[in-house]
Amino acid sequence: MNKGKEILEELTSVLSGKTLDAIVPPLIFVIINSMYDLTTAIFVALLISASFGIYRLIRKQSGLYAFGGSLGIILAGGFAYLANNATNYFLPGIVTNAFVLLLSLFTLTIDKPLAAYASHLTRGWKLDWFWRKDVKPAYREVTMLWSLFFLIRTIIQVTLFLSDNVDALIWANTIMGLPVTIVVLVLSYIYGIWRLRNLKGPGIDEYLENKNAPFRGQTRGF
Repeated sequence: MNKGKEILEELTSVLSGKTLDAIVPPLIFVIINSMYDLTTAIFVALLISASFGIYRLIRKQSGLYAFGGSLGIILAGGFAYLANNATNYFLPGIVTNAFVLLLSLFTLTIDKPLAAYASHLTRGWKLDWFWRKDVKPAYREVTMLWSLFFLIRTIIQVTLFLSDNVDALIWANTIMGLPVTIVVLVLSYIYGIWRLRNLKGPGIDEYLENKNAPFRGQTRGF
């Protein structure tokens, strides 16, 4: 029970309602496009995204997700409009996903795993800690998991894009977006914590306090 609560707390930012700001507009785009036309779909999706942003500002909340959603619609909608093909709406997302895949593989090649950088940027932990030989393997292996996820998602996205199947593409993006991402993050966290403990390295607090072995190890946060 405590572990479940811990995982939920660690994923609070991911599960935040603000993520709907970036998810709902693309869904609206596909629904409207199937009923009317491309121009109307882009306009309505952009209007919905802007409404989210205004709502966040009124509530004095961060509008980052809404801004990102609006920017994504403008860029993706532009691609779709110029090519007069709704499938092209998803092209920027596919390119971004492929880029992250290549980035993950590159960081594994130079043995500076992406998961370590992501944790460093998110938590602000000292970067030197991640490169210890009794810490880095955990982040390397989690980055391998991420690479596999991005590879599978890229293959599916590219296949559906080339087949010009808008409906299948939106559902694939939705399912393999937030829902599957949450599952991957949960698995990453559970495995990462377990791996750090088995590596018997110091927790980040022990490292900062220059404590000597035997270490208690990382008890929370990955």
